[in-house]
Amino acid sequence: MQTGTLQTPVALFVFNRPGTTRRVFDAISKAQPAKLLLIADGPRQGRDEAEVCRRVREIVTSVSWPCEVFENFSERNLGCRERMISGLDWVFSQVEEAIILEDDCLPDPSFFPFCQELLERYRGDDRIAYISGDNLVGRYRKPADSYYFSQIGGIWGWATWRPEWQRYDRHLVDWPALRERRMLEEVFDDPKVVAFWTQIFDAMHENRGPDTWDYQWLYTGLKNSSLTIVPNVNLVTNIGFGEGATHTIQADARFILPATSMEFPLRHPASFIPSRSLDRYRAQDMLQQSRMQRALKKAHRVASRFFS
Repeated sequence: MQTGTLQTPVALFVFNRPGTTRRVFDAISKAQPAKLLLIADGPRQGRDEAEVCRRVREIVTSVSWPCEVFENFSERNLGCRERMISGLDWVFSQVEEAIILEDDCLPDPSFFPFCQELLERYRGDDRIAYISGDNLVGRYRKPADSYYFSQIGGIWGWATWRPEWQRYDRHLVDWPALRERRMLEEVFDDPKVVAFWTQIFDAMHENRGPDTWDYQWLYTGLKNSSLTIVPNVNLVTNIGFGEGATHTIQADARFILPATSMEFPLRHPASFIPSRSLDRYRAQDMLQQSRMQRALKKAHRVASRFFS
């Protein structure tokens, strides 16, 4: 396990939440990366956010260890999608590979050496799209190896290389042709899951989807038949559910998992075969989460009619 300075650059995306930002920054400071890339969005128009955005930037620029710091701060609000995409474009114009965290993704200390070791091990292997820090299906089964390969993965703490990010397809350019060929039916065996992702990819391709970037990242991986490395334990906990969140407003106990330490030395899988069973559980959980969110939104709309 890593001791001393972390050689892999760390990119931290922040916005307007000083409380969660401080906790994530404290975790990064203990890892002491040699390079730290800071990306911040600006306050939204008509919102009283200028002061909290200033405080967030003050927190993350208070670096107390020997470190080369890069800053990419937006004075105006770009929104989740544009800030993440433009920020990642900038990150990979500066460095060849990076560990990526957002201001609500709190990592276990072992997350950093886990990413660093596997970035080195799979560098140049275009079968691997990225290394995930979150495992949200551990309650179903724990693989014997330190990690497994997935076609879904997760982005609550992750790491990748410049060439992989350069494959990112933000507009889902090929989606109509791939939908016509029923690509998703070759990946998912549940028709409900196929319908779920078809609806999402339709919306993102037609630019009527949510203000997010990660659906396009998943699509890029599926299109290229890429694999994601998922740890056999959850290495990152999401502390951003609830008030102030952009997307994770409603908490779901299945996704609020504590971070657990990875055991070293790592035990590497003998093959690159993705775990279809664990991906099936992950896809079903995502489908159920979407249904719950829709039900809660509907209940909120109904209640507002009576109590507004």
